[in-house]
Amino acid sequence: MYRAVSGLGALKRHRADAQMMNIAIRSASTSVAQSSSGGFWTWLTGARSNALPPPDFALPGVTIPPSLPDLVEPSKTKITTLSNGVKIASETSAGPSCSVGVYVDCGSVYEAPETTGASQLLKTMAFATTTNRSELRVVREIEAIGGSAKASASREMMSYTYGALKTYMPEMVEVLIDCVRNPAFLDWEVKEQILRLKAELAKASSNPEKLLLEALHSTGYYGALANPLIASESSISRLNTDVLEQFIAENYTAPRIVLAASGVDHDELVSIAEPLLSDIPSVTGTTRPKSTYVGGEYRRTADSLNTDVALAFEVPGGWLKEKDFATVSVLQTLLGGGGTFSWGRQGKGLHSRLNHLVTEFDQIKSISAFKDVHSNTGIFGIHASTDASFVPKAIDLAARELTSLATPGQVDQSQLDRAKASAKSAILANLESKASLTEDMGRQVLAFGERKPVEHLLKAIDGVTLKDVTTVAEKIISSPLTMASHGNVLNMPTYESVSGKFSSK
Repeated sequence: MYRAVSGLGALKRHRADAQMMNIAIRSASTSVAQSSSGGFWTWLTGARSNALPPPDFALPGVTIPPSLPDLVEPSKTKITTLSNGVKIASETSAGPSCSVGVYVDCGSVYEAPETTGASQLLKTMAFATTTNRSELRVVREIEAIGGSAKASASREMMSYTYGALKTYMPEMVEVLIDCVRNPAFLDWEVKEQILRLKAELAKASSNPEKLLLEALHSTGYYGALANPLIASESSISRLNTDVLEQFIAENYTAPRIVLAASGVDHDELVSIAEPLLSDIPSVTGTTRPKSTYVGGEYRRTADSLNTDVALAFEVPGGWLKEKDFATVSVLQTLLGGGGTFSWGRQGKGLHSRLNHLVTEFDQIKSISAFKDVHSNTGIFGIHASTDASFVPKAIDLAARELTSLATPGQVDQSQLDRAKASAKSAILANLESKASLTEDMGRQVLAFGERKPVEHLLKAIDGVTLKDVTTVAEKIISSPLTMASHGNVLNMPTYESVSGKFSSK
């Protein structure tokens, strides 16, 4: 009994001591909170405060940069040509990031039968092992600065682009040039990338839109532009280290290389890049092979309930013929197009001439105008995906829209103004990206030796008239038709019957 009472008393005393301690802690916390109320830490963490700092409160050790002026003049492109012919082009910008790219006048048009697929394999091996770095080191150096690197291969240009904060520009230039100039082409890496490339090309071959664009070139052209961008598995299997090294030696020559950058100081860029590029051989190298547009038909049967069909014609002169290129850009936005779930994209919407066909005919899954323009030629046309039984009608509708562009009075001024505004909007939106800006810079310097300001192209689009629309459209559809189809092609009309819809215009 004595022990029980003693234990109960001890428990009561423990509870009383705990209550006193809690009261003391709460009092101390309240006094600390009151003393810190309105202080820097409370303001910084967003806690409740009785006195906020004034708007001009300066953070210790932080210097606020001056505000930009209300009107910032666009930067002009500066170009330096090294003694061996390599061109270095750049533009400055006020942002914190920059984009650096190496662009080579090379692509599938330069491939021979024994090198078919080489440009695509070079793309997949762009940031692999070099003679100075392992692939792991390349990847780690890119990731260490939060960078983003990519490569692409087209019919007429190879591009290698690297983007990060501009404070890392020297490291970016050195790594990028090392990857382009000094690939090691280890046998095991080449074999590994060949397997990866086969998987990529197999996936691309199952995409009807990409497959038809490839077919339009292989069928519509005779010569270099007919070379496949999506190479066959047998062609890829023939590639090896020796083939890649020879392909680079023949095509990666100084006059055909441009180093372009946006968001950097030009003099600093030249001082870093010149020692890394000045020893590239200055030989002219292989001249660009010729291509001739001839037209034709391609059909490929696939297990599908739908049919994808593309009607295309030549754009003579390509993007080197500036006036016609601007007009073709306007023609594309005039036709526009879209799919069942495609709204609000550039050149699409309720006002485009093709989009209303999707809402009017349930059988049409998608229909849109496209262009693929190269240096001195190109193709323009309409791609549609539709129920197999509706293909003849869909082709009639597409032919009607194309011939209407070549008919005076079928396009009014309000439609033209809307199309020009849409075309300019698409151009400006694309150039918001530093990577796209850098690629445009590299492409133009390769082609013209200079970069024309965007205002030059916008002015060309503004100058397109109704007569230009009719004249260029008539010139386009008077070239031979190239027709490609994929899927259930049993109901596809003959090439002659479709071609006759345009020759009668």
